[in-house]
This record gives sequence, C-alpha cells and structure tokens, in this order.
Amino acid sequence: MDDVRSFCIIAHIDHGKSTLADRLIQHCGGVEERDFRDQILDSMDIERERGITIKSNTITLNYGARDGRSYRLNLIDTPGHVDFSHEVRRSLMSCEGALLLIDAAQGVEAQTVANLYLALEHDLEIVPVINKIDLPAADVERVKEEIEEDLGLDSDGAVLCSAKTGQGIVDVLEAIVGRLPPPTGDPEAALQALIFDAQYDPYRGAVLLVRVMEGTIRPGQEALLMHSARRYRVEEVGLLQLKKVKTGELGAGMVGYVIAGVKAVSDIAVGDTITDANEPAAAPLPGYKEAKPVVFSSMYPMSTDEYEDLTKALEKLKLNDAALTYEKDSSAALGFGFRCGFLGLLHLEVVQERLRREHDLSLILSAPSVRYRVTMTDGRVLAVDNPSLYPDRGSIEGVEEPFIKAAVMMPERYLGPVMELCRERRGENTTFHYLAVGRVELTSEMPLADVLFDFYDRLKSVTQGYGSFDYEMLDLRPTDLAKVDILVNGEPVDALSQLVHRDKARARALHYCERLAETIPRQQFKIAIQGAIGGEIIARTTINPFRKDVTAKCYGGDITRKRKLLEKQKKGKARMKMVGSVEIPQSAFVAVLKTDKD
Repeated sequence: MDDVRSFCIIAHIDHGKSTLADRLIQHCGGVEERDFRDQILDSMDIERERGITIKSNTITLNYGARDGRSYRLNLIDTPGHVDFSHEVRRSLMSCEGALLLIDAAQGVEAQTVANLYLALEHDLEIVPVINKIDLPAADVERVKEEIEEDLGLDSDGAVLCSAKTGQGIVDVLEAIVGRLPPPTGDPEAALQALIFDAQYDPYRGAVLLVRVMEGTIRPGQEALLMHSARRYRVEEVGLLQLKKVKTGELGAGMVGYVIAGVKAVSDIAVGDTITDANEPAAAPLPGYKEAKPVVFSSMYPMSTDEYEDLTKALEKLKLNDAALTYEKDSSAALGFGFRCGFLGLLHLEVVQERLRREHDLSLILSAPSVRYRVTMTDGRVLAVDNPSLYPDRGSIEGVEEPFIKAAVMMPERYLGPVMELCRERRGENTTFHYLAVGRVELTSEMPLADVLFDFYDRLKSVTQGYGSFDYEMLDLRPTDLAKVDILVNGEPVDALSQLVHRDKARARALHYCERLAETIPRQQFKIAIQGAIGGEIIARTTINPFRKDVTAKCYGGDITRKRKLLEKQKKGKARMKMVGSVEIPQSAFVAVLKTDKD
C-alpha cells in the first residue's frame, strides 16, 4: 500500500485540469500514442464540444519514480464549474491528496478558493501547482503572492509546470509520490468499499466505481449493499485504465470497478457501502451529503407517447448524476412530464442535452424557478417551486425566497459595471476587498431567483470574460412575490405561469408576451396575448388576423355599401374568435426562455 497514491486535480474552470491529466497519462504510458486524443478523460461528446468537464473520471497509472520504486497512481479528474461541485465532493472522499491547479496568468479565482475549502473539509494533503507558465501573460511571482494571501498555503512548495508543452510534468509526478500520503486500511479487515460513482451498461447492468477502504473484494464473493440491504454475487472486479482491466481482487486503498449483476438502477445509491454478506462490517462508511437542488423546471416530451422512454432515461441518468432529482408532474397544455431539480442552469442544460443525445428525446422545459417557503394564514408552511401549486393570495401570510452569497473576482477596472449589475439584481450588503495589485473580490447577498436567468452571461460581458463567479447558499428572506399568468385568447397557459418578484413582474410578462407574439402563427381572428396577476392585466401584445379585402370589388359608389361589407366581416371574425382555439407551437415554449441577447 505504500506504493499507492490516490489523488484528484481540482481548480477553477479552464485552468487546465484535463490537459494536465492528459500529460500525466502520456508520461506514465497509460495509453498507446496512436489511441491518444486531447481531453482523453472527457468521455462525453458534450464535454469535448463545450471544453468543460462534467463528470469526474478515474484512471489508474503506473509510474517509475526517480528513487527506483514503481508507484500505482489513482488519478481522478474533476469538473471546475460551480454547478458540478457535487462531483468534486464525491471525488474528494476517495482520495488522500489533491493537486490544486492555478493559472499563471489568471491567478487565484472564485472556484479555486471554494474547491480548496472542500478539500480541507476532507483533510486532504494539498499540493499547489502553477500551470500555464509558458504564456506570455504568466506572472508567477504575483500568483505565489496570491497563494500565500488568499489561500494561506506555502507558495515555496508550489510546483511550476505547463500542461500544454509538458514542461515540469516530472516535478508534478515526483510531488505526488513524495508529498501525498499513501492510503491507510487493512486488507485483512471486514470489507468496506465506498461506491463513489456508477455507470449503466446495457449488457451487464450497473457498473459500480468503488474505493476500497478496508478489506478485499474478489469475484464470487457475496456482497451486501448496506443502505438498500440487497445482496449480489460479485462477477468481476478490476482497474479503470480508460478500458476496464480485469484483476483477481481489489485490496484496501485501491480504486476500481465492480460488476455484480445489478439489474435495477433504483437499487443503487451512490455513497453506499459494499461489505461482505457473510462477514459484514460493523457500520457503513459516512456517505455523501445529499446534493440539494436549487433550480426547478418541468420537463415534458414533445410527443406524449415518449413519456415511458423519458421515465427510463431519467432513471439511468440519475444513476450517473446523483444531484438530479425528479417527480411526476402534469400540465393541461403539455400533458404528463416530470418536475426536475438541478444544481444550476448549466446543470439543467447538460441534463437536457444528455437526454437528447444519449436517449434520443426531444423535450420542452418550463421556465426555471427556485423553491419558496410560503406561510399560510392558518399557520401551515409550504415549500413551493411550481407556479401551479402557488396558493391563492388571500390565504398567504408571507413568502420567503432563498438568498445566496455571491463572490465575484475580477480586475479592478470592472468594479463599477459589476456593482451596477449586482444592484440591478437586488444585491445587498455588497463589500469588496483587494486581493493583490489590481485584483478585487466583490461579495454581495442576492436572491437566487435573480441570478438564475442570465446573470453569469451578463457578468462575462461586463468584465470582458475576466470575471469569475462562485456562490454559496445563505438563508431564506421575506419577499414580495407575484404569480404571473400568461393568457392566450383569454385562456391561461399553465406551462408558462411563473413566480416573480412584484417589481420585475411587468418586465418579465411583457418579455413573454412579445416572444409569444413572434412565434405563434397568425389566425383568421385577432389573438390577444396578456400577462396577468390575478385579475389584473399588466402586459399585452396582439397578433393581427389575416384579412381578406372585402371592399376590393366596390369601385366608387356609396360609402354605406363598403361599410356594410366591413361590418359583415367583423361579425364573422367575432364569431370565429368565440369558437376558435389557438394552437401554441412547441417552439414558443422554448423561445420564451431565451433572453433578448440570444
């Protein structure tokens, strides 16, 4: 076990985690040169297209160190985006150490600090690594100063490297084997293995990715899942080296996979403990904190006969993405669907895209919302995230909405526009402090509902891409909430209802009305699209009808003849309006979610 090292790479988004993982894999000969490609651990197409890591990925490497010993390295590459911090948390529980990667040009950023705190929570040994030293804008001395000031780590121990050119990679590997501790555990003790991830294989069922803490797991053993109390016979165990490499056993300290014929996806809980059914461990390992969703949206299949497929697809996706939550939902306009919970808007986008690609499903999503706490006049307290469940205004005592503490790091010259953006989003208690020369961290308390819609995009625009953003949940605070209904031809469309702060209600309703007017096709009669709070109309647009020119054949003559024809046409249009119903195209539901900038 002294020759094993389990570590992960953590950093802010875009600081080069996947590229560093590529260089380490190449240096250790983890993959043949002909099979190599960039971002080799990013296995999903969507990750490669967007250039971001979404899923943590694991690989076991063999490294011959300078001291002549051969080491086995378990490397876990983690995401950097705030929406996927639950992936980072799960990876940290199966490691003893972490490489904290910092960009030599950008310096310490918001997620760098957040990920460092996550690693310290799990008592990991941290090795700071300064990457991208080959860039013309690299300023290693400034970054070292930030490591000392902002992170409280010893900058003398920072390893310098360039993951792109391969410079300093050997120093990184030597720091891993020299400064990170080996795993502890007794191969002879009762088996305790932590399930830190799972994949679905259509031929072999659920493949469990495990970190063995105590004992040894072998094929033929009868395994007991301590959380669900289900028993399975272990069919195969092995290491992950891009492909699954079968081995005879996995001992304490090892990271690998277990196949045990698990057919039902619902039987698996990530964070569960595997033990030997005949000699069980005394207690399960401490599992994960449940990821609490903060953004909610309803998903409906484009055609109602795809509902069963959507049910199965969400089950399989939940196995691979523990932060996704869902429950059944229905809408008068769109039929049956699911109310899903996500960790943020990027998480929502990724889930929608994965359902489209991996399961070939076309979906309609309702407007994202957060979870409000509603206190009723009779003392009951409700948690409401779906506008259709919002109670009548007369029976509500008060409403509270979730607030976050947002931390934005940026160059000093953008301070004015960012403060203005925070003020627009109802930010309060805004403070800032200088990190290093020309770098500022601004913290502000703001409602999560106002950050959901395009806050991140606007921040990138006003800071020309230099601002970085991280947030943590604070508490619930009183708010003045209104339920805005959208009426088409006098009929409310339940899938377009939304809960909005009263000050922003008119602007949001008008945006919806204008978007619908652009996408709903014209009819033979006039269509009114209205935004309403209760019985009060607060916004309106009108789609004008097609009109036949009924007076075209009247040349000159008495005006009353023309008037008579126009009156007759008007009555016909009014009658049509009474019986005519407006079909809202699927594209309209998608269009309203886009901002004006799109």
